[in-house]
This record gives sequence, structure tokens and C-alpha cells, in this order.
Amino acid sequence: MRVRLQSCVAADYTRSPALKLLAQIGHTSGVHGILRSLVILAVSGAFSASCQTPAPAWQSAVDRAARQSPDARIVVLDIASGRPLASHDLADAARTAAAPGSTLKPLVLYSLIRAGRWNPANRVACNRQLVVAGHRLACTHPAAPPFDAQEALTWSCNSYFAAVARTLQPGELGRLLRPTGLLGLTGLAPQEAVAEFREPNSPDSEQLALLGVDGVRVTPLELAAAYRWLALELAAHPDSNAAQVVRAGLEDSASFGMAGQASLGGVAVLGKTGTAEGASSPRTHGWFVGLAPAENPQVVIAVFLPAGRGADAAHVAGELLANAPINAYRKRP
Repeated sequence: MRVRLQSCVAADYTRSPALKLLAQIGHTSGVHGILRSLVILAVSGAFSASCQTPAPAWQSAVDRAARQSPDARIVVLDIASGRPLASHDLADAARTAAAPGSTLKPLVLYSLIRAGRWNPANRVACNRQLVVAGHRLACTHPAAPPFDAQEALTWSCNSYFAAVARTLQPGELGRLLRPTGLLGLTGLAPQEAVAEFREPNSPDSEQLALLGVDGVRVTPLELAAAYRWLALELAAHPDSNAAQVVRAGLEDSASFGMAGQASLGGVAVLGKTGTAEGASSPRTHGWFVGLAPAENPQVVIAVFLPAGRGADAAHVAGELLANAPINAYRKRP
């Protein structure tokens, strides 16, 4: 009799000492074949019961948030498996490509710090009046002393990240973004659009691309996949300087910084907003991408609003999180 253990996207049976012991017993050659099969069945049942993915509860939370913002494209992605747990307008999310705005900042910052290409202690002053190649990119954060990397991420300072962009070498931005999955098909939905990316060829175009304003357009699915990559990196290298700076910046952003609306759901989350104009219209669209719960990220939440700002998308995420099955993922003492 052959029994195959069930797979689970939310947990690994080897993390449970009791289930691990049962599995070891079940595979001990000295145990009678029937008993071995019964033990493996017990492991399978206990494993399945302990890690059921709460997809219906996530879908309910998404549906409730979408009632307030019916035009939103929303995707909730399981970090462990990369599979969607819930969505609203998934087909449109797969086909919608738009400038990502400031959502690129943590992806690039993490990779540069990890590669030793940027010192997060560097401080950059901001007068909130940045203009690049005719694009007015004035910051909306409060007046402040020069920011370091964590503070710049918290307040999404365009001047800081423009300074980062000016240090990039030719072709480097594409090399930083491609490993994240941002610039390619995700396989999460049929008939996906693919990101549009034009490698910058001047200091101005480097700045506009890193700030997510020009030269790059991505879908909500690609952005969700990229933040899943970031979540896996943060989990794999938790003690690295890059992970600590980016994690702290995203947590502060979604707590009291530019993505603070996401915290209105009462759930701590690592998150980033983005606002950009359409390719042929001055109307802005808004993004929020977050990892929840903050203490033990298990899901990516991506929200795109075709009309609005990043703060509006963060508000939708807050509504979603207020009804989300987050307790299933909280760490236990």
C-alpha cells in the first residue's frame, strides 16, 4: 500500500516535532507495512488539518474591500507557494500594465545594499522640490533633516532615491530588477500582459525609471511576484544589513509613514505605496504592495487603483486586512 503525503502551501510538517516523529516512525524499516501505512496516514491527516490554507476567508476579505473600491485590482499571494489565495478582477490585473511609481524603491534598495553598492547610512537632504527632465516629483513627506535609507523608505523620499539612481551603472537597473520576477510573466493567470522596460541610457532616465515614473510598466501580478521574492529574501537573510534596513523601512512606512493607511485594519504589515501618472493621461493611479503579518510574513497583498493615489490603495489594503484571517499566521510562543 502506497500513501502520498498531502502538500501544503502554508506549512512544512518538518516544523512540527510531533509530526516529524510520526513521519520518522512511519519510515522505519522495522515497522510492519500495515502499521507504517497507518502512521503515514495519521501524519497526512494531521499535516493537512494543521495547515489548511484559509483561501475562502481571504476571498471574503477581498470581496468586502472591493465593495468600497469596485475598480480595484487586488491579489493576495501565498509567499510559500507563490499561488494566489484570493483576488478581485484577476483577469484585469493580469492585463493591466502601469508605471509602478515608488513601489520599486525597496526592491532596488535591498539589492544594492546586499551587493555592497549602497551604504544605507548615507544621508541625503530633500527640499521636496525635485524636478527631473520636466517631471515634477515633489515629495509630500514632512520637512525633515537629511534621510538615511530606512527613513527615506519610510517617507518614500524621491530626492534620496534619485541620488541612489545617479550611482547606477549602465544596464544595472535591469540586472537588479530581473531576478525579482518583476519584468516577466508570472504564470498566475492566463493571457498575461508582460512588463515593458526600457533600459535607461542617461542620468535623467535612470532617475525616472528607478522612481517608477518612466521607462517601466508592470502588472499587479508582476509586482506581487516581485514582493514575494523580496519576502523570501528577507526570510533567508534576516540578519543582513539589507534585510534589516528594508524590513524596518517598510514596517515604519505602513505604520506611520507614507503607507500608513494600511495600518487602519489593525494589522501590522510591511508595505509600500506608489503613485504615478498614466502614459497618456495626467490622471494618477495608485499602488499598495505589502507583506503580512509584519512579524511573520505569509502573504503578499497587492492593490492597484486605476484612478487614485498610493494612499488610497493603502486604505483598500487596510480594509482588506481588517477582515483577513491573519491570526492563522501569527507566531505562537
